[in-house]
Amino acid sequence: MATATRPRSDPDGALASAVDPLQRLQARLGHRFAQPSLLERALTHRSHSADHNERLEFLGDSVLNLAVATLLFSQLQDLPEGDLSRVRANLVKQETLFRIANDLGLSELVRLGEGELRSGGQKRPSILADALEAVIGAVYLDAGYPAAFELVQRLFGTVEITPGMQAAAKDPKTELQEWLQGRRHRLPTYRIEATLGAAHKQTFEVVCEVAELGLSSRGIGASRRAAEQAAAASMLLNLKARA
Repeated sequence: MATATRPRSDPDGALASAVDPLQRLQARLGHRFAQPSLLERALTHRSHSADHNERLEFLGDSVLNLAVATLLFSQLQDLPEGDLSRVRANLVKQETLFRIANDLGLSELVRLGEGELRSGGQKRPSILADALEAVIGAVYLDAGYPAAFELVQRLFGTVEITPGMQAAAKDPKTELQEWLQGRRHRLPTYRIEATLGAAHKQTFEVVCEVAELGLSSRGIGASRRAAEQAAAASMLLNLKARA
């Protein structure tokens, strides 16, 4: 009589490769999602589906900035506010987020439309940086700020944080923030006014507002970040001309 046999364990072979890639990502993140759909959405570009990651990216950007500010406040206790702002800008810039996203393997997991795939979108820094922010936003919704803060601590654990980072050149958003803070004005706000073009080759139009002064400016770029920087640069020119 034939007897059933158990499959041989092969942790380095087919059985291991069958493990859900999202489970492996969660292991790398150090966070297991109670709501896995949040992680799936965080990895979905707008070119792939209407249920995409832009809202999670918006949320994750704010969570990331708060978490990094908290880290800097505790680690660089002698730096003044302006220098802390410049160090934070270095840490949350696209280049840094892109490197961390690559280390996590997001390029293999982000879901893109066919046009974006053909144009190499899975390696595009803006897409991967945005996906990383969306993942942070997803963790925040899944388990709250403490879990998101711990994630940011882990993600930036290999990034050397030193006072010397303050010497880096200021980007327009940081310079605008410091200009306003130095005159005791409230911080600017940014909003996406329009998204133009095909999903794999979009152009973003962003409005920067300084409501306290009744001023607004517009910027256009190939990514949300680039458009925000352009809008901030325009606002700076306006403010300096009025000064």
